[in-house]
Amino acid sequence: MKVSEIKVRDYRKNLYPVEDFIIQRWSARAMSGEALPQEELLRLFEAARWAPSSGNFQEWFFLYAHRGTEQFDGFFSLLDIWNQEWCARASVLLVVLSNRISSKGKEISTHAFDTGMAFENLALQGTAMGLVVHPMAGFNYERARAELRIPDAYSIHCMAAVGYPGEINQLSEYNQNREYPNQRKDLKESFQEGGFPPVSN
Repeated sequence: MKVSEIKVRDYRKNLYPVEDFIIQRWSARAMSGEALPQEELLRLFEAARWAPSSGNFQEWFFLYAHRGTEQFDGFFSLLDIWNQEWCARASVLLVVLSNRISSKGKEISTHAFDTGMAFENLALQGTAMGLVVHPMAGFNYERARAELRIPDAYSIHCMAAVGYPGEINQLSEYNQNREYPNQRKDLKESFQEGGFPPVSN
């Protein structure tokens, strides 16, 4: 069974109407290993380019490597072993960065927030294209900075695997058992009107 055959709506129930592509986005692991054409990858970066940006700084920056290249092997070696198992069939690996310093030399307080919005655009575009887009924090940040020569002014946020949907049975038994879309916590846990209540003594 391909991961694209999973019926996301069997696992996710929204409380209020939202656009379906938002619900359909999830971080699958099963990928086919098929090469992703550069033009298709550029569509993802184009989607990220149109994210909101405080002060229009557009601080996000993506490093990438295509499967079958020396760069991919280098990116792959940064991953923790439990991510290497399923990322071995990724078409492209990304490193997601943000520039914390403006052209005027000042700290940009919203650099991480803006970059998160850019990545969500990228992920939603990938969903619309039928791709797997899976961000992850399980990698060696220090080695990434050193080996990819990332300047100190750039924050490293995550890596991500991008690829075409693959067969679930190619995953380890452990990952097969969790290859399904997650539900979200109750909506009321994420907002409230007004400020936080006073702290009791």
